Amino acid sequence: MSDAAFTVTAGTAEAGAGGDIADYVALMKPRVMFLVVFTALVGLIAAPVSLHPVLAIASLICIAAGAGAAGALNMWYDADIDAGMARTAARPVPRGNVTPEEARSFGAVLAVGSVICLGLMANWLAAALLAFTIFFYVFIYTMWLKRSTPQNIVIGGAAGAVPPMIGWAAATGGISLESFVLFLIIFVWTPPHFWALALLRTRDYAKVGVPMLPVVAGADATRLQILIYSLILAPLAMVPAVIGLGGTLYAAAASVLGALFVVMAIDCYRKREGEGADLAAKNLFAYSVLYLFLLFAVLLVEQGFGISLPPAWAL
Repeated sequence: MSDAAFTVTAGTAEAGAGGDIADYVALMKPRVMFLVVFTALVGLIAAPVSLHPVLAIASLICIAAGAGAAGALNMWYDADIDAGMARTAARPVPRGNVTPEEARSFGAVLAVGSVICLGLMANWLAAALLAFTIFFYVFIYTMWLKRSTPQNIVIGGAAGAVPPMIGWAAATGGISLESFVLFLIIFVWTPPHFWALALLRTRDYAKVGVPMLPVVAGADATRLQILIYSLILAPLAMVPAVIGLGGTLYAAAASVLGALFVVMAIDCYRKREGEGADLAAKNLFAYSVLYLFLLFAVLLVEQGFGISLPPAWAL
């Protein structure tokens, strides 16, 4: 770890650390965990094989624990970066409530336990996918990509896109085209979502030496990339309706939500200076979270309750 990380470690050790329940919950990045569990639930419910409710709940708990493990290990390794950024300075490790060693141990135990339990309760393919997700997020994204390339969030976004495949695999024991399409939607969604935030935090990333795209290529190039990815995402999100995973309700929702996403990406691309530029980026970031939630929520309603007709072209 860097000298900054060593300073954080020494300071927290002197403070005694230990933390409380709230600190350990924060280590697991609960907002990220919620999105992981939610998209995994959609994959599980959309699968053509029903999993016993008890096993389904147990599987989701394991996936949540795995996501929490990745979050804790990320906070352990990124203690130096987190301490230097306004957005993350209040996290448990830089604040001194939990030492990096405690965060590392907590994350490691959660990681091993979640993978083993998912393998025993569901199947080992789902467990292997969960293990891959944790490994990729911690070792490939956090330890390597984040500090070395402006494409960090593009490649690293693969980790956050796997949960629907884990849920699908937990139910079926396999991987399908449908689950891979859900993976692709989240994978393509991640760059415009995160780069919108990065536009607002460019100085913070530059200060701690993280080569986010706005730092390396500039804000205008980042806005162009956001628009390009948004133009790819909107039609990609329609694919579930084409392959029969989504019905009429999903097709309508994906059309409207995708159009709004593109409109907001265009607004972000056009507004390049002052408060208007910041507001456009902030609006896009906030909407991107709502977009993914609503898109997957409609799939959950359709697949869970079977209330939608097939798309018009399938009738």
